[in-house]
Amino acid sequence: MTSRVRKAVVPAAGLGTRFLPASKAIPKEMIPVVDKPAIQYVVDEALAAGLDHVCLITNPGKEAMERHFAPAPDLEAALERKGDQARLDAVRETSSKGEIAFVNQGDPKGLGHAVGRAEEWVDGEPFAVLLGDDFLDADDYILDAMCRIQERTGGSVILLLEVPPHMIQMYGSVDPTSVAAVDLPGEGEVPDGLEIHRISRLNEKPAPGEEYSNLAVIGRYVFNPAVLDVLKTTPPGRGGEIQLTDAISTLASMPAEDGGGVYGVVFRGHRYDTGDKLEYLKAVVQLAAKRTDLGPDFTTWLQGFVSTRDNA
Repeated sequence: MTSRVRKAVVPAAGLGTRFLPASKAIPKEMIPVVDKPAIQYVVDEALAAGLDHVCLITNPGKEAMERHFAPAPDLEAALERKGDQARLDAVRETSSKGEIAFVNQGDPKGLGHAVGRAEEWVDGEPFAVLLGDDFLDADDYILDAMCRIQERTGGSVILLLEVPPHMIQMYGSVDPTSVAAVDLPGEGEVPDGLEIHRISRLNEKPAPGEEYSNLAVIGRYVFNPAVLDVLKTTPPGRGGEIQLTDAISTLASMPAEDGGGVYGVVFRGHRYDTGDKLEYLKAVVQLAAKRTDLGPDFTTWLQGFVSTRDNA
């Protein structure tokens, strides 16, 4: 069994062009989903898995993320004077989220390059990667289970989503072989009920006919630190960028003693994609409807609004 996973890397250096002009001055990760920026949901997910050391990969112009997770003494004092305890607690919560570091990506050379920039911070430990564009519903968190598999096997673990065959071209496709939890190598407890696959190869955004399966890689990973050495020698792939998927495919063919071996866990819960405008709107509606303070009034209004639109 390897050492406990305690670090998480969150790549958040992209330009956010799909959300222009809003993302011209505001990092897309800071656009609110109800009343919290998307990046806070992602960090909360990492912390819920016990990963209390988080590194955000950013770029100049993303300083708002650093300010969000830093104390705000003047704002806190003003809320305290007003006796607004609920908002004061919410503000203070953002600056009490474990140890958060920031590393600039520099030249945008792809997701693999962004992850590689965290090498010094990772310092040879296994680590998770959570993409800043999407997050999982709090009722369906699975990152802790992925960490348990990594700790037992010593390999790397990726999260998979079954998608309609015509949509696999939007993702990385994997070549899977089902494996029972009890048959995983190594020692250590793994939660029951997981759909686990041994992954032999991956293909990033495959052309029709080149996909390995309709199991798609989505933005949650737990890596053996060997991935960082692999990334150094991974040539630019699709789009001329250093693709994380290409590095994972290399890991899948490497021996376990060198940090190789890749496992996939199929996700059956609810995921919110805030990198796409339509999916972002769906996320806002769904999360607002779940809130005890907003849900009843909001869903009543929404039902009336939809009824009015249907009758228009």
